[in-house]
Amino acid sequence: MILVCGEALFDLFAEETNGQLRLDARIGGSPFNVAVGLARLATPVAFFGALSGDLFGQRLRRALGAEGVDLSFAVETDALTTLSVVGLDAAGSPAYGFYGANAADRQVRMTDLPDLPDRVDTIQIGSYAALVPPVGDSLLALLRREHGRRMIAYDPNVRPTVVPDLDAWRTRFADCLPHVDLLKISLEDLELMFPDQDPHILAETWLGQGPALVIVTRGADGATAFTAHHRVEVAGDPVALADTVGAGDTFQAAVLARLGETCGRGRSALESLGDTDMLDLLRFAARAAAITCTRRGADLPRRAELGLPDPAVS
Repeated sequence: MILVCGEALFDLFAEETNGQLRLDARIGGSPFNVAVGLARLATPVAFFGALSGDLFGQRLRRALGAEGVDLSFAVETDALTTLSVVGLDAAGSPAYGFYGANAADRQVRMTDLPDLPDRVDTIQIGSYAALVPPVGDSLLALLRREHGRRMIAYDPNVRPTVVPDLDAWRTRFADCLPHVDLLKISLEDLELMFPDQDPHILAETWLGQGPALVIVTRGADGATAFTAHHRVEVAGDPVALADTVGAGDTFQAAVLARLGETCGRGRSALESLGDTDMLDLLRFAARAAAITCTRRGADLPRRAELGLPDPAVS
């Protein structure tokens, strides 16, 4: 089982028509998407984060439960659900408003850290919940406690609209890295945090600081994976693009699911990956992400869409 840690929230898309402001509320949050993506790929998954008792929080809880995500580790709180409001500015460009101060997804404290059963073999963290207090400090403590006992996967998923201070993102990245086994980072995030630096040199440097596997994703241009002994690259799958919302989350969910069905999830499994294994991993994840890009919003694929049999009959 994979324990996905972090935020679940609502994106509110605002549109003004004839003097009326209409809001279209969509479930969101990178960790939420990863958890749903794993469940749709029939990988046992649990969500560890704080969910509000408000209307939005109840809806998030129902959505996760309906997908088959285990909620036994979720924290209940009276704090309100985070809302991310997306509209258009005077120039017609997207404008973001983030209503998350003291919100539900931040309300995970050290005392909320669960005792994990043996069936949890992997912990996945990322996005702003790995940074903002108190949840960020709590999740860092969880990584420190569990590293060496379970595989740790990390996707920084930098969100400057939430925390504009890139030094804070860099510091948290450095804090997490020694406790991470699998690092997945988008080229966009890499260039935000480490401008004017060679991605390949950075990836190889990070391998000496903690991770056994580093994957750099480049959107439509594919992805590159690095281990201490191998480096492989795949191109992106060409598709009729709807949008890219949730593509990175899909890629991460697919990587974790594929590892569980092929080489195994664990430090030793990552260290033993060969070229063929890594190519299979990247191709599978790229194909899954491409499917998400053909649909509006974070609508992650199911096993059948990737040509996988139902695990009950495989």
